[in-house]
Amino acid sequence: MAGRRGPGTLGRAITAFVLAASLSAVCVGEARRTPACALARGELTVEDLPAGSSVRDCRAVGRVVTHDGAGLAVPEPGTTVSVDALTADGSAHDFTVAVDADGTVSYAYEADHAQARPHRRRRTDAPAPCADGAYATAGRKEYGTYEWFLGDGPLPAHLSRAEARQAFEAAVAAITTSRNDCGYEDTVTARARYLSTTEHEAGIDHEARCVRRDGLSVWDAGDIGPEAVATTCSWSRPVHDGPEELLEADVRFNTHDYEFTDHPSGACTRAYDLRSVATHEAGHVFGLAHAGPGHENLTMYASSFACSAAARTLGKGDVLGLRSLY
Repeated sequence: MAGRRGPGTLGRAITAFVLAASLSAVCVGEARRTPACALARGELTVEDLPAGSSVRDCRAVGRVVTHDGAGLAVPEPGTTVSVDALTADGSAHDFTVAVDADGTVSYAYEADHAQARPHRRRRTDAPAPCADGAYATAGRKEYGTYEWFLGDGPLPAHLSRAEARQAFEAAVAAITTSRNDCGYEDTVTARARYLSTTEHEAGIDHEARCVRRDGLSVWDAGDIGPEAVATTCSWSRPVHDGPEELLEADVRFNTHDYEFTDHPSGACTRAYDLRSVATHEAGHVFGLAHAGPGHENLTMYASSFACSAAARTLGKGDVLGLRSLY
């Protein structure tokens, strides 16, 4: 019985040609492959990384993207990050970046909540707090217990660590118990617990941008640029049905450009009541967005007004907003 024989000369030539062609195609294909998008160095704008882009293909995770003066570090897929700033004039620069699980990026701006820049209004022109039912929510909530830390650096109003903790706990409790002077009972189920001081800092830079998430929710103070009196950065993730789940919320008070007091008095001229500002920021932590122009007497208006302690207690709209979430 004859044995097997290999291909003849012609067969070997054809095989060699096909193999060479195949290798050539692979090499050429790999050499010509380019990223779906190429981003310049430095900060990005929403035009540089438009909605619908893939943060994976663009290698954008961790890059700062800006819009109208607000900035955020692009989070990992499956995560949303938002910045909410309280300002001296009530102008809001809120900005949200959401990255789907597949890496697709989308944005939300203050205008999406029908909140234009404020007109020159007086607080006396707005409805009284217990007569104003306006509110807006940010699409996220704390499903469990918000556990937070106090930074170990200098604190607002030159308070000791114990005094600052007491002031912040009172502000957080104003939200979790829906403290108000309108006669509304507390039906809000939000919960919070202070843990300890920490060397970690709030993930907020000197331009009030949300730049990192380290797994700890920290309240501290420092320089966040001249626009913001205080800023909250919140990270969340989608859930199957309902608002997104809060992962972390950091708060920083601007002690570089603004003065704070825990005891506003008739002698006050420009200092911000610490507990009023802190109550507003705690509202953001638990998912409330800004009340727009015309609602200056609500706690969630984008300014707490210097020397005023009015925002320590909630208005009708603030309570209704919390009830809608909890």
